[in-house]
Amino acid sequence: MRADRLVSLVLLLRQRGRLTADTLARELEVSTRTVLRDIEALSAAGVPVYAERGRYGGFALAPGFRTELTGLNHDEALALLTAGSGRGEQVFGLGSALTSAMRKVLDALPENHRATASDAAQRFLVEPETDLLARRLVTEQVPDATMITVRRAVLTGHKLRIHYAATGQTARWRTVDPIGLVTVRDRAYLLASRSGEDRTYRLSRVLAAEELAEKSQRPSRVDLDRIWRERSARFLSGGDHVTVLLRVAPERREELLDTALAVRAEEPDADGRLRLEVTFQDARHAEWALWQLGTDAEALSPQSLRTALRDRAAALVTRYEGSP
Repeated sequence: MRADRLVSLVLLLRQRGRLTADTLARELEVSTRTVLRDIEALSAAGVPVYAERGRYGGFALAPGFRTELTGLNHDEALALLTAGSGRGEQVFGLGSALTSAMRKVLDALPENHRATASDAAQRFLVEPETDLLARRLVTEQVPDATMITVRRAVLTGHKLRIHYAATGQTARWRTVDPIGLVTVRDRAYLLASRSGEDRTYRLSRVLAAEELAEKSQRPSRVDLDRIWRERSARFLSGGDHVTVLLRVAPERREELLDTALAVRAEEPDADGRLRLEVTFQDARHAEWALWQLGTDAEALSPQSLRTALRDRAAALVTRYEGSP
Protein backbone atom coordinates (compact mmCIF):
# COMPACT_ATOMS: atom_id res chain seq x y z
CA MET A 1 0.00 0.00 0.00
CA ARG A 2 1.20 3.49 -0.82
CA ALA A 3 0.51 4.83 2.69
CA ASP A 4 2.82 2.21 4.19
CA ARG A 5 5.49 3.05 1.63
CA LEU A 6 5.29 6.77 2.43
CA VAL A 7 5.72 6.00 6.13
CA SER A 8 8.71 3.78 5.34
CA LEU A 9 10.24 6.51 3.18
CA VAL A 10 10.02 9.08 5.99
CA LEU A 11 11.43 6.63 8.54
CA LEU A 12 14.35 5.83 6.23
CA LEU A 13 15.19 9.52 5.92
CA ARG A 14 14.85 10.02 9.67
CA GLN A 15 17.06 7.08 10.54
CA ARG A 16 19.72 7.35 7.84
CA GLY A 17 19.75 11.01 6.87
CA ARG A 18 20.29 12.09 3.26
CA LEU A 19 19.62 9.35 0.69
CA THR A 20 19.57 9.36 -3.08
CA ALA A 21 16.49 8.44 -5.10
CA ASP A 22 18.25 5.30 -6.31
CA THR A 23 19.01 4.19 -2.74
CA LEU A 24 15.44 4.83 -1.65
CA ALA A 25 14.16 2.90 -4.65
CA ARG A 26 16.31 -0.12 -3.74
CA GLU A 27 15.23 -0.01 -0.10
CA LEU A 28 11.55 0.31 -0.94
CA GLU A 29 11.74 -2.08 -3.91
CA VAL A 30 10.10 0.37 -6.30
CA SER A 31 11.27 2.40 -9.30
CA THR A 32 13.09 5.71 -9.04
CA ARG A 33 10.14 7.39 -10.72
CA THR A 34 7.83 6.07 -7.96
CA VAL A 35 10.19 7.48 -5.31
CA LEU A 36 10.09 10.92 -6.98
CA ARG A 37 6.29 10.83 -7.04
CA ASP A 38 6.25 9.84 -3.35
CA ILE A 39 8.59 12.73 -2.49
CA GLU A 40 6.21 15.11 -4.23
CA ALA A 41 3.27 13.65 -2.31
CA LEU A 42 5.06 14.09 1.02
CA SER A 43 5.94 17.69 0.21
CA ALA A 44 2.33 18.39 -0.74
CA ALA A 45 1.25 16.89 2.60
CA GLY A 46 3.52 19.27 4.52
CA VAL A 47 6.41 16.94 5.28
CA PRO A 48 9.57 19.10 5.01
CA VAL A 49 11.58 16.91 2.64
CA TYR A 50 14.02 18.74 0.39
CA ALA A 51 16.49 17.89 -2.36
CA GLU A 52 20.22 18.65 -2.35
CA ARG A 53 22.03 18.80 -5.68
CA GLY A 54 25.57 17.73 -6.48
CA ARG A 55 27.77 14.69 -6.17
CA TYR A 56 26.73 14.00 -2.56
CA GLY A 57 23.16 15.19 -2.98
CA GLY A 58 19.93 13.41 -2.31
CA PHE A 59 16.76 13.83 -0.31
CA ALA A 60 16.64 14.73 3.38
CA LEU A 61 14.23 15.93 6.05
CA ALA A 62 14.48 19.37 7.62
CA PRO A 63 16.60 19.29 10.82
CA GLY A 64 14.53 18.67 13.94
CA PHE A 65 11.57 17.26 12.06
CA ARG A 66 9.80 14.48 13.98
CA THR A 67 6.80 12.44 12.95
CA GLU A 68 3.74 11.18 14.75
CA LEU A 69 3.21 8.20 12.48
CA THR A 70 2.52 5.38 14.89
CA GLY A 71 -1.26 5.77 14.71
CA LEU A 72 -1.49 4.59 18.31
CA ASN A 73 -4.47 5.71 20.34
CA HIS A 74 -4.21 6.23 24.09
CA ASP A 75 -5.18 2.68 25.11
CA GLU A 76 -2.85 1.07 22.53
CA ALA A 77 0.08 3.16 23.76
CA LEU A 78 -0.84 2.35 27.36
CA ALA A 79 -0.87 -1.38 26.57
CA LEU A 80 2.65 -1.22 25.09
CA LEU A 81 4.07 0.89 27.90
CA THR A 82 2.51 -1.33 30.56
CA ALA A 83 3.86 -4.49 28.91
CA GLY A 84 7.28 -2.88 28.82
CA SER A 85 7.13 -2.00 32.50
CA GLY A 86 7.24 -5.67 33.55
CA ARG A 87 10.34 -7.72 34.14
CA GLY A 88 11.31 -7.52 30.48
CA GLU A 89 14.93 -8.21 31.25
CA GLN A 90 13.87 -11.81 31.82
CA VAL A 91 12.58 -12.28 28.28
CA PHE A 92 15.34 -13.96 26.26
CA GLY A 93 17.90 -11.27 27.18
CA LEU A 94 15.93 -8.55 25.42
CA GLY A 95 15.57 -6.24 28.43
CA SER A 96 17.68 -3.36 27.09
CA ALA A 97 16.06 -3.62 23.66
CA LEU A 98 12.61 -3.53 25.26
CA THR A 99 13.50 -0.46 27.30
CA SER A 100 14.83 1.29 24.21
CA ALA A 101 11.71 0.37 22.24
CA MET A 102 9.44 1.75 24.94
CA ARG A 103 11.31 5.06 24.86
CA LYS A 104 10.80 5.23 21.09
CA VAL A 105 7.12 4.43 21.42
CA LEU A 106 6.71 7.20 23.96
CA ASP A 107 8.70 9.65 21.83
CA ALA A 108 6.60 8.90 18.76
CA LEU A 109 3.28 9.52 20.49
CA PRO A 110 1.36 12.70 19.73
CA GLU A 111 1.98 15.35 22.36
CA ASN A 112 -1.52 15.13 23.80
CA HIS A 113 -1.13 11.36 24.38
CA ARG A 114 2.44 11.28 25.65
CA ALA A 115 2.04 12.62 29.19
CA THR A 116 -1.24 10.85 29.98
CA ALA A 117 -0.08 7.46 28.69
CA SER A 118 3.21 7.66 30.59
CA ASP A 119 1.46 8.66 33.81
CA ALA A 120 -1.17 5.95 33.43
CA ALA A 121 1.46 3.24 32.83
CA GLN A 122 3.05 4.13 36.18
CA ARG A 123 -0.21 3.15 37.85
CA PHE A 124 0.00 -0.46 36.62
CA LEU A 125 2.50 -2.97 38.06
CA VAL A 126 3.12 -6.13 36.06
CA GLU A 127 4.57 -9.22 37.78
CA PRO A 128 6.39 -7.70 40.80
CA GLU A 129 9.29 -9.63 42.32
CA THR A 130 7.28 -10.70 45.38
CA ASP A 131 3.65 -11.61 46.03
CA LEU A 132 1.40 -10.46 48.89
CA LEU A 133 2.99 -13.03 51.20
CA ALA A 134 6.41 -11.51 50.47
CA ARG A 135 7.48 -14.70 48.67
CA ARG A 136 10.16 -13.77 46.20
CA LEU A 137 9.67 -15.12 42.70
CA VAL A 138 12.56 -17.33 41.70
CA THR A 139 13.84 -16.40 38.26
CA GLU A 140 16.38 -18.59 36.54
CA GLN A 141 19.41 -16.66 35.34
CA VAL A 142 20.98 -17.21 31.93
CA PRO A 143 24.29 -15.44 31.16
CA ASP A 144 23.85 -12.69 28.57
CA ALA A 145 26.51 -14.12 26.25
CA THR A 146 24.84 -17.53 26.24
CA MET A 147 21.38 -16.05 25.71
CA ILE A 148 22.54 -13.87 22.81
CA THR A 149 24.26 -16.81 21.09
CA VAL A 150 21.22 -19.08 21.46
CA ARG A 151 18.83 -16.37 20.31
CA ARG A 152 20.98 -15.56 17.27
CA ALA A 153 21.16 -19.21 16.21
CA VAL A 154 17.38 -19.54 16.50
CA LEU A 155 16.83 -16.47 14.33
CA THR A 156 19.53 -17.16 11.72
CA GLY A 157 18.66 -20.85 11.37
CA HIS A 158 22.17 -22.10 12.20
CA LYS A 159 23.12 -25.20 14.13
CA LEU A 160 23.95 -24.65 17.78
CA ARG A 161 26.55 -26.34 19.96
CA ILE A 162 25.63 -26.23 23.66
CA HIS A 163 27.40 -27.35 26.82
CA TYR A 164 24.39 -28.73 28.66
CA ALA A 165 24.06 -30.08 32.21
CA ALA A 166 20.99 -32.32 32.34
CA THR A 167 19.59 -33.19 35.76
CA GLY A 168 21.81 -35.69 37.53
CA GLN A 169 24.28 -35.90 34.64
CA THR A 170 27.71 -34.52 33.89
CA ALA A 171 27.63 -31.55 31.53
CA ARG A 172 28.59 -32.41 27.97
CA TRP A 173 28.61 -30.78 24.54
CA ARG A 174 25.89 -31.58 22.04
CA THR A 175 24.99 -30.13 18.63
CA VAL A 176 21.33 -29.32 18.03
CA ASP A 177 19.05 -27.79 15.42
CA PRO A 178 17.25 -24.91 17.18
CA ILE A 179 13.55 -24.39 16.44
CA GLY A 180 12.35 -21.73 18.87
CA LEU A 181 12.41 -20.24 22.36
CA VAL A 182 9.66 -20.47 24.96
CA THR A 183 9.33 -18.77 28.35
CA VAL A 184 6.97 -20.17 30.99
CA ARG A 185 6.66 -18.84 34.53
CA ASP A 186 10.10 -17.19 34.39
CA ARG A 187 11.77 -20.29 32.97
CA ALA A 188 13.13 -20.21 29.43
CA TYR A 189 13.42 -23.24 27.17
CA LEU A 190 15.06 -23.97 23.84
CA LEU A 191 13.00 -26.19 21.56
CA ALA A 192 15.29 -28.07 19.21
CA SER A 193 15.92 -31.35 17.47
CA ARG A 194 19.00 -33.55 17.73
CA SER A 195 19.71 -36.29 15.21
CA GLY A 196 16.10 -35.96 14.11
CA GLU A 197 14.68 -36.41 17.64
CA ASP A 198 12.71 -33.72 19.50
CA ARG A 199 14.61 -32.14 22.37
CA THR A 200 13.71 -29.48 24.95
CA TYR A 201 16.53 -27.77 26.85
CA ARG A 202 16.19 -25.58 29.94
CA LEU A 203 18.30 -22.50 29.22
CA SER A 204 19.46 -22.14 32.82
CA ARG A 205 21.29 -25.47 32.34
CA VAL A 206 23.12 -24.31 29.21
CA LEU A 207 26.61 -23.53 30.51
CA ALA A 208 27.99 -22.28 27.19
CA ALA A 209 26.86 -22.02 23.58
CA GLU A 210 28.45 -21.71 20.15
CA GLU A 211 26.67 -20.79 16.93
CA LEU A 212 27.90 -22.87 14.01
CA ALA A 213 28.12 -21.82 10.38
CA GLU A 214 26.17 -24.87 9.20
CA LYS A 215 22.48 -24.37 8.49
CA SER A 216 20.12 -26.17 10.85
CA GLN A 217 17.63 -28.80 9.76
CA ARG A 218 14.28 -27.33 10.69
CA PRO A 219 10.87 -26.64 9.12
CA SER A 220 10.47 -23.32 7.35
CA ARG A 221 7.28 -22.59 9.28
CA VAL A 222 6.60 -23.60 12.88
CA ASP A 223 3.68 -23.41 15.28
CA LEU A 224 5.47 -23.05 18.62
CA ASP A 225 2.23 -23.15 20.60
CA ARG A 226 1.31 -26.53 19.08
CA ILE A 227 4.85 -27.90 19.48
CA TRP A 228 4.94 -26.82 23.12
CA ARG A 229 1.58 -28.47 23.86
CA GLU A 230 2.70 -31.71 22.25
CA ARG A 231 6.00 -31.80 24.11
CA SER A 232 4.30 -30.94 27.39
CA ALA A 233 1.87 -33.83 26.91
CA ARG A 234 4.73 -36.25 26.21
CA PHE A 235 6.66 -34.97 29.23
CA LEU A 236 3.70 -35.45 31.56
CA SER A 237 3.03 -38.98 30.34
CA GLY A 238 6.59 -40.24 30.81
CA GLY A 239 9.04 -41.02 33.61
CA ASP A 240 8.00 -41.55 37.24
CA HIS A 241 5.42 -38.77 37.31
CA VAL A 242 2.57 -39.25 39.73
CA THR A 243 -0.92 -37.77 39.47
CA VAL A 244 -2.62 -36.81 42.73
CA LEU A 245 -6.27 -36.05 43.44
CA LEU A 246 -6.43 -33.59 46.32
CA ARG A 247 -8.39 -30.89 48.08
CA VAL A 248 -6.79 -27.56 48.96
CA ALA A 249 -7.81 -24.30 50.61
CA PRO A 250 -8.27 -21.62 47.91
CA GLU A 251 -5.74 -19.29 49.55
CA ARG A 252 -3.03 -21.97 49.23
CA ARG A 253 -3.78 -22.83 45.60
CA GLU A 254 -0.99 -20.74 44.07
CA GLU A 255 1.55 -22.06 46.55
CA LEU A 256 0.63 -25.60 45.54
CA LEU A 257 0.83 -24.83 41.82
CA ASP A 258 4.25 -23.26 42.26
CA THR A 259 5.58 -26.74 43.07
CA ALA A 260 3.46 -28.91 40.73
CA LEU A 261 4.30 -29.88 37.17
CA ALA A 262 0.78 -29.48 35.83
CA VAL A 263 -2.90 -29.22 36.74
CA ARG A 264 -5.06 -31.70 34.84
CA ALA A 265 -8.44 -30.79 36.35
CA GLU A 266 -9.90 -28.33 38.85
CA GLU A 267 -13.34 -27.73 40.33
CA PRO A 268 -14.84 -26.26 43.53
CA ASP A 269 -15.67 -28.69 46.32
CA ALA A 270 -18.81 -28.61 48.48
CA ASP A 271 -17.10 -27.09 51.55
CA GLY A 272 -15.50 -24.18 49.69
CA ARG A 273 -12.20 -25.91 49.04
CA LEU A 274 -10.85 -26.71 45.59
CA ARG A 275 -10.60 -30.24 44.21
CA LEU A 276 -7.63 -30.61 41.86
CA GLU A 277 -5.94 -33.32 39.86
CA VAL A 278 -2.25 -32.42 39.88
CA THR A 279 0.88 -34.02 38.43
CA PHE A 280 4.15 -34.11 40.39
CA GLN A 281 7.66 -35.18 39.41
CA ASP A 282 7.45 -38.38 41.47
CA ALA A 283 6.03 -39.75 44.74
CA ARG A 284 8.65 -38.01 46.90
CA HIS A 285 7.92 -34.70 45.21
CA ALA A 286 4.17 -35.13 45.84
CA GLU A 287 4.71 -36.01 49.49
CA TRP A 288 6.98 -33.02 50.05
CA ALA A 289 4.58 -30.58 48.32
CA LEU A 290 1.52 -31.72 50.29
CA TRP A 291 3.44 -31.72 53.57
CA GLN A 292 4.30 -28.04 53.12
CA LEU A 293 0.60 -27.16 53.10
CA GLY A 294 -0.23 -28.87 56.40
CA THR A 295 -3.95 -29.20 57.09
CA ASP A 296 -4.80 -26.78 54.25
CA ALA A 297 -4.48 -29.66 51.79
CA GLU A 298 -5.60 -33.27 51.75
CA ALA A 299 -4.48 -35.97 49.33
CA LEU A 300 -7.45 -38.12 48.27
CA SER A 301 -5.47 -40.49 46.07
CA PRO A 302 -3.29 -42.42 45.53
CA GLN A 303 -3.59 -44.31 48.80
CA SER A 304 0.19 -44.74 48.96
CA LEU A 305 0.58 -40.96 49.27
CA ARG A 306 -2.06 -40.76 52.02
CA THR A 307 -0.22 -43.50 53.89
CA ALA A 308 3.14 -41.76 53.54
CA LEU A 309 1.72 -38.46 54.84
CA ARG A 310 -0.04 -40.24 57.74
CA ASP A 311 3.18 -42.04 58.74
CA ARG A 312 5.12 -38.78 58.60
CA ALA A 313 2.54 -37.03 60.78
CA ALA A 314 2.52 -39.93 63.26
CA ALA A 315 6.30 -39.78 63.54
CA LEU A 316 6.07 -36.06 64.30
CA VAL A 317 3.44 -36.68 67.01
CA THR A 318 5.67 -39.32 68.58
CA ARG A 319 8.64 -36.95 68.53
CA TYR A 320 6.75 -34.24 70.43
CA GLU A 321 4.90 -36.42 72.96
CA GLY A 322 5.98 -35.88 76.53
CA SER A 323 8.61 -33.50 77.85
CA PRO A 324 11.90 -32.90 76.03
